Amino acid sequence: MTPCVPYGWQQKGEQVRLVPRDAKRLNVLGFLALDNRLTSYCTEDNVNGEFVCKCINDFIQTVDKPTVIVLDNAPFHRCELLYAQIEAWQQQDVYIFFLPTYSPHLNRIEILWRKIKYEWLKPKHFFSRRTMVKAVKEILTHFGTEFCINFKELQNT
Repeated sequence: MTPCVPYGWQQKGEQVRLVPRDAKRLNVLGFLALDNRLTSYCTEDNVNGEFVCKCINDFIQTVDKPTVIVLDNAPFHRCELLYAQIEAWQQQDVYIFFLPTYSPHLNRIEILWRKIKYEWLKPKHFFSRRTMVKAVKEILTHFGTEFCINFKELQNT
């Protein structure tokens, strides 16, 4: 593995901030297929169980074969609201699989998030919130064509 370690510098005593403290976040929930098909949902609100369930319910409308959704152990993935939906999703041939704790290396979408944050987003994208959001949405829209991950290649390294 070759980590991307971002760095920066500033004059002694100078405070540098890329994002203002009171800036809204851009949260993304994504469903990544093995062939680089990505369905993503963006929100400026906090991600919670309600948002996750809403996204899953929307996503499964596009599914036409048995599907497994892999989730990590984030609190909003392990909430009662989500557990209450599992049986209904199973009746639609959609199954939830929880990764073991402390195993982000098994979660392919973590590779995508890392690529976006440390490789595909450039310093110029952080000049304003508008340019950052636009760049993230552009990457998400063009993932699988202009922005790709070769998972087979990653397995062989």
